[in-house]
Amino acid sequence: MKKMSIKTVVAVGIGAALFFVLARFVAIPSGIPNTSICLQYAVLALFTILYGPVAGGLIGFIGHTLGDLSWGGSPWWSWVIASAFVGVVVGLFTKKLHVEEGDFNKKKVGVFALANVIANLIGWIVVAPVLDILIYAEPAKKVFAQGVFAGISNSITAVVVGGLLVLAYTKTIAKKGSLDKE
Repeated sequence: MKKMSIKTVVAVGIGAALFFVLARFVAIPSGIPNTSICLQYAVLALFTILYGPVAGGLIGFIGHTLGDLSWGGSPWWSWVIASAFVGVVVGLFTKKLHVEEGDFNKKKVGVFALANVIANLIGWIVVAPVLDILIYAEPAKKVFAQGVFAGISNSITAVVVGGLLVLAYTKTIAKKGSLDKE
């Protein structure tokens, strides 16, 4: 396994910190118990497309764990694992998009959107509820209702807000050949 670069390690730290802050202080309540509209999945989407699946998994895992701990309890491991899963899956889909070159065209936007929707729907409608049942013996009806809401809302947040963050990021990069020699 190749080592993570210093840049990636720093990105994991910053991404996990941003994930935590958004999870702790910017969660928008929903009508579903213990389930919020979460802007941290937009940050996860941005960092994952830039730094890949390992960074995405670590950001989701560390950020979600810290968020849960900040509420005074222990981490809800099924959801921590789902957050890490989302980061890894989005990273696997998007690692060859190379948005760091300043291009986020329609095809790349489509791959980014599809990756986030697939990762969030599987992560929240399959991984989290199944682990809730296996680890915590939670009622299936409750956890699948939470999972469906989380899957849909996190998909929307990641695609719309995360997409806008990626677009804004790519607009700050000079494209190859865009500078003229005088």
